[in-house]
Amino acid sequence: MSLVKALLRHPSGRIGGCIILVFLVAAILGQLGLTPHDPLKQMRLDRLKPPSLTYVMGTDLFGRDVASRLMLAIGQSFIVGFLAVGIAATLGTVLGLTAAWFGRLWDGVVMRSMDVLLAFPAILLALLIIAVAGPGTWTSVTAIAIVYTPIFTRVVRGPALSIKTREFVDAARTFGSSRRYILTRHLMLNLVAPLTVQVTLALAWSLLTEAGLSFLGLGTQPPAASLGLMLADARNLMEMAPWLLIFPGLTIMIGILGFNLTGDALRDILDPKTRRAMA
Repeated sequence: MSLVKALLRHPSGRIGGCIILVFLVAAILGQLGLTPHDPLKQMRLDRLKPPSLTYVMGTDLFGRDVASRLMLAIGQSFIVGFLAVGIAATLGTVLGLTAAWFGRLWDGVVMRSMDVLLAFPAILLALLIIAVAGPGTWTSVTAIAIVYTPIFTRVVRGPALSIKTREFVDAARTFGSSRRYILTRHLMLNLVAPLTVQVTLALAWSLLTEAGLSFLGLGTQPPAASLGLMLADARNLMEMAPWLLIFPGLTIMIGILGFNLTGDALRDILDPKTRRAMA
């Protein structure tokens, strides 16, 4: 049974997968410019229009279509999230594997460095990095990647320490397999399941972190659209135009829910004990 079929059979997988699919379609259409209206064009005569047939989610203070800006903002969040998590997963996997394999001094240096990073709350560490490097989209990617690298390092190192003592690894050494071959074909392949789950959950965290940084004015900068920026712009218009706050807030909440549900489903599917219980 393929992973996709298993996800479709799992209740959380179906819901989470549908949410992510809808978000991906909206993000792609937004990046291609296939939005109902121009998300950056200001229409002063249409300022603060409530949701209607013309503007499904209303307009903002500058007359820009909220739905079109949401599509663009979802794409921006996905770009930041996927890049940051991809960098963190790659760097964390390399550090975790090498720390588990070489051990001793290298293991101590890597894990104590990760402990230092983990000592800071995620958002505070991201704020510190941005304060040094300056605000911007690429700075947000770098900050989020650094924040989540220790998590992937720990996720990889623990199982790798156990796997490297297994009989099939000893057999590979006996037959003269290279270190690179053992790391990639034996250790790495056995870490695909926990890494897949962790990537899914990290995407949810990165979506929230990116929105938080943009809300504080340290992430994506105007006039680009961002979920956090849209929430920040709506703070003083909550009573006059509540839709400006409701729709971006719901988008963040539903997006995080989709990734978390998918991550929970993948954990159940890829765990042999849970998989046998579900069968």
